[in-house]
This record gives sequence, structure tokens and C-alpha cells, in this order.
Amino acid sequence: MNLNSFLILLFLLPVIVYGQTPKNDFPRDTSFSVRSAGENIKKEFPNAMAVKEFQGLKIKSEKDVVYRAFKNRELHADLFYPDKTLDKKIPAIILIHGGGWASGNKSHLVPMAQMLAAHSFFTATVEHRLSPEAKYPAAITDLKTFVKWVKTNAEKYYTDTTKIAVLGCSSGATLATLLGTIGQNPKFNSHKLEENISDKVHAIINIDGIVDFTDPAESGKDDDPNKPSAGARWFGYTFKQNPEVWVEASPLTYVNNETPPTLFINSSIPRFHAGRDEFTGILQQNGIYFEIHTIENTPHPFWLFHPWFDETWPLITQFLTRVFEK
Repeated sequence: MNLNSFLILLFLLPVIVYGQTPKNDFPRDTSFSVRSAGENIKKEFPNAMAVKEFQGLKIKSEKDVVYRAFKNRELHADLFYPDKTLDKKIPAIILIHGGGWASGNKSHLVPMAQMLAAHSFFTATVEHRLSPEAKYPAAITDLKTFVKWVKTNAEKYYTDTTKIAVLGCSSGATLATLLGTIGQNPKFNSHKLEENISDKVHAIINIDGIVDFTDPAESGKDDDPNKPSAGARWFGYTFKQNPEVWVEASPLTYVNNETPPTLFINSSIPRFHAGRDEFTGILQQNGIYFEIHTIENTPHPFWLFHPWFDETWPLITQFLTRVFEK
């Protein structure tokens, strides 16, 4: 190589390196974590202990499975299922983490997914795009795609495609409930897939997530433009700027006679019950089974901590056994 060729290569090298976008390099908000939540709740609940990943359960796991890849971005899920020979296909539970539609990650619900898998469910904690990376309704697009992924891979994991539950916590509960109520509404699509598969789910588990964004506890937060609410960050608009999108994203807007059986597990903080009673009132009018369990004297992220974790997961398994095996 002569000197001129070397100089040309040296000039081009930075362009080659810096002109590429690293895979999965996107804006992140790390403000919500199990650790930060624990530090906050220990002020009032000093005996609370974070739930850690379980060791020794008779389950198999697959971490960071790519369920969707596009451009320089991959979306992942952690999968868990019984480590035993099964005599029938098992229900699936899709778990969606909280964090104000902006923060948190799928690892937060790994202990819950592990425990449910140990009780004969296929479970998956799912990554979806958050508001610093992509505004509403990107998260719904991702999650609808994952429902289809579960159905596409049902034979591999021996899952029953007629028994798929979606479970969410806090902001993830709002997403789960929206996913379960919108059905085939043309406003909401999955990523394009070759397979023509329904993204319908058959049960909703809402753990302390609002279902009505127009409730003043949510819609009335944006008095300070320098401190946008979690909702405003997700939508890109305050309620006053664009109330229509706040209505459009509320699961309460879509609940009807085709909504699947629904379980609410709530903290004792009324703010996180927004829309729940109206939602279950419509279910009752249509003869759809639901349960409400309010765990007294609890902080908001109770599902991440002992002693409340051990009260939460049995409510889930009992509910799903009832609606899937009746």
C-alpha cells in the first residue's frame, strides 16, 4: 500500500466508524428501578425486601430472545416454562413491566415470571419501546407483535393459543389492559408479519394500573411545563393540548361485551384505581367475569417486594385456573 492509499484509508476510517448506528443504541431513562423503589418504600415499610430471581425452581429459561428486529434495533423477551413432561398444552402469560411508560425494564418481572412458570404456565417478560425512544402507540405495536410471536411459536413451547393472558404492572398494567380491550381495532397495528395471526388475548391481569387517563389524578398533573407528567411524556402532549389522544389510549374507552375476563390487583393508593370501577361496571353489565383484590396498607410497587409478592402471585394463578379451566 502506497502512502496516498494509506492516507485515503485513514481519512475514511472515522467516517465508517462514526457513520454507523450501534445496534440497540437508543435514549434510555433509568430513573425507575427496583433499587430506587425499595429506597423510597423503606421509609414507610422498613421490612420490605426486594424479590430476587429464584434458584432451584423446576423451570427452563431462555434470556434475551429476539422477537422483533428492525433497522438497528432489536426487541427481546425472557422466556420461562416448566422443566417437565407435559400431558397437555399450557396457558401463556405475557408480562409487561412498569416505569411510567418511560423507564423500567423486563428484568423487573423475572421473579414473577419464574414463579408462574413453576405453576405450569409459559411466561415471558417483554421489552417494548419506551417514551424516550418512541412515543405512543409504539409500545402497543410492539406488544401486539409479541402476542403473535407467542402464537407463532406455540408448538415449540407447547402453549395453548386459546389461553393467552396479558399481565402488566403500573404503566405496564395500562398497556396490558389496552392490549386486551382494543381487539382488532384498526387504530392499533402490530409490526408487519408474514403470518396472518390474530393478536387476541383471553385474559387481562391489571396490577395497579390506571385504565382512564382522563381521570384528574392523571390528566391534571401538567401545570408545570418543565415537569411533564409520565402521560405527557408518552403521548407528546398534555391533556389540555390534545385530550383526544388521552381518551384514545384509555382502556376504559374500549371495554365492551368482547373484553376478556379481567383481574385487578391493587395497592391501597386510590390514584392507581382510576377508571377501575367504571371498567368493571361495564364488565358486569355484559356478564364478563372479573375480580378485584385491593391489598391493604401497600405501596404502589408492592409486587416487586416481600411480603406482598407472596400474596400477589397466588391471586394470579387462582384467577387464571378459574377462567381457563372452567
